[in-house]
Amino acid sequence: MSPRAALTGLALALAVGACAAPASRTARPEVTPAAPRISTEALVAAHRAKAEGLERDGNLLRARDEWAIALTINPNDRTSRVRRDAVESRIERATADRVRQGRDALARGAHLEARRHFLAALALDPRNAIAFEALQNQVKDVRFVTYTVRRGDSLPALAERYYGDRSRAEVIAETNQLAPNARLVPGRALRIPEIPGVPFVPVEARPPAPPAEPVEVDPLLLEAREALGKGEYAVALADVDRLLAGNPQNPEGLDLKKAILYGLGKAQLQQQRYADSYQTLTQLARLAPTYQDTAALLRQARDRLVLQHYNQGLRLYREEKLEEAIAEWRLALELDPQHVNARRNLEQAERVLRGLEQRRRSTAPGK
Repeated sequence: MSPRAALTGLALALAVGACAAPASRTARPEVTPAAPRISTEALVAAHRAKAEGLERDGNLLRARDEWAIALTINPNDRTSRVRRDAVESRIERATADRVRQGRDALARGAHLEARRHFLAALALDPRNAIAFEALQNQVKDVRFVTYTVRRGDSLPALAERYYGDRSRAEVIAETNQLAPNARLVPGRALRIPEIPGVPFVPVEARPPAPPAEPVEVDPLLLEAREALGKGEYAVALADVDRLLAGNPQNPEGLDLKKAILYGLGKAQLQQQRYADSYQTLTQLARLAPTYQDTAALLRQARDRLVLQHYNQGLRLYREEKLEEAIAEWRLALELDPQHVNARRNLEQAERVLRGLEQRRRSTAPGK
């Protein structure tokens, strides 16, 4: 029996039961009203309004998702179909533009720039084969020199030493997955990348480095850094957790753990593993709430996960799997208690389920 039919049957059963009940001389029999149905038009309108707002904000991926939900609710909604197709076209154009810029950068030998453009293309379209292949096979590893941090070093000072420009500190930070204002720990090995078109300052012209001091580096730190550089986040996290288990306040270990969690959470988000990404970024937010753009990434992962649970609930409801749909909408509301549509759908499904249970009990043998 479909949820709509269940509601109709429930209303009739309640009305018949009320009429059959004996009435007193002073009281009139009450007929329990049928549970109100959620208007399909209202649901579609809510998602259309949200999609339009997201488009205005430039959030095309989430806007496309909202148009798709509107079409899931009402496949015959022509406006939602046209707007969804238009957003998809904009995403395709933006992706193609990023791929073109990446190729142009490769032709100039600017591999750092090319990498940024191809990653941006994958953020718009995670299945884009051209950008993925370019990152895997065409973008070369940037040449770099290795520098061991000494006491008194800072990212701006190193940028001035190697590039003659303190504002290039962000390049060193990005290459080593550090926050722009990260405190450097003596003994850490940093990669100083070569910037196309910006030659290194000649050795003889560089300011003298601070005096070197003997520093012992924990081998677990070295292994974790190496694993992070290869994108082996699970290995890197295991190593740094072993280090912190013996020394929870190790400053370099804590900094490295932030970088690992950030890289892992971002990678999981790009792979559409929203539940994993939300868990990883939540852990990072507890450790360092202001680390780079963690807050924005966490919101994005949460919003995608909420949408995933909400859509799954709609699918299950259409398949008349009420208990499973209720569970999905409850998960969505745990993440976003203000999700109006999830709450309305949840209440609707619970009313239908209660009505079905009442009918089953009333028609059971012996009743």
